[in-house]
Amino acid sequence: VATGSVASVKVPELVKKLSEFADVAVILTAPAEVMTSKRVAGRYSPECYEAFQALQVKGVHVLRDEDEWDRYEDVSSDSVVVHIELRRWADIAVVAPCSANTLAKLALGLCDNLATSFLRAWDPDKPLLVAPAMNTLMWEHPSTAEHLTTLQARGCSIIPPVSKKLACGDVGRGALAAVSDIIEAVVKASVGAAERRASSGIGSWRAHGFEEWRPAKAA
Repeated sequence: VATGSVASVKVPELVKKLSEFADVAVILTAPAEVMTSKRVAGRYSPECYEAFQALQVKGVHVLRDEDEWDRYEDVSSDSVVVHIELRRWADIAVVAPCSANTLAKLALGLCDNLATSFLRAWDPDKPLLVAPAMNTLMWEHPSTAEHLTTLQARGCSIIPPVSKKLACGDVGRGALAAVSDIIEAVVKASVGAAERRASSGIGSWRAHGFEEWRPAKAA
């Protein structure tokens, strides 16, 4: 899951690395879609952006709000509820970057888009990794500490941001953790994924041109 932080320009690189050892589906919020576009991410890292596009051709699904709501033709027991099928399919959920806005939504249980609906339905017995990325002033705000404490109490693993010069020019803590550190956290969290998958169920989704969901590769 990628949300509305400028650090979403690193999503193509992260997806490229994750795809080397796992099946990956990407959920973009509307702001994250802007940051992963050719206009922005393509200029930030042309090589990773082109690899991201190639991965989509090879089967990496990139999902947006319209994939949840715009595909309904009727409401019945045969309807595909995207955020539920994704929840069944995925072994691990990674929110990177997690903006201050989405962090607050997760802590409060709000779910007003595909990303937060998916996370609200997430199986608490499966790993949920959250990598915040925001301005230092937002990171140091008391609300942020409260939200992080709430998520950790629910079993969520936090991948802390780092200190560096931020996109706004400020220097301080709040930058997204290194992609390599996020990958390392995912690998560690993948231990026991097969057992969790067996108890949680696998989503079966074949509709509107999408291939059927497959279980992620074993660690």
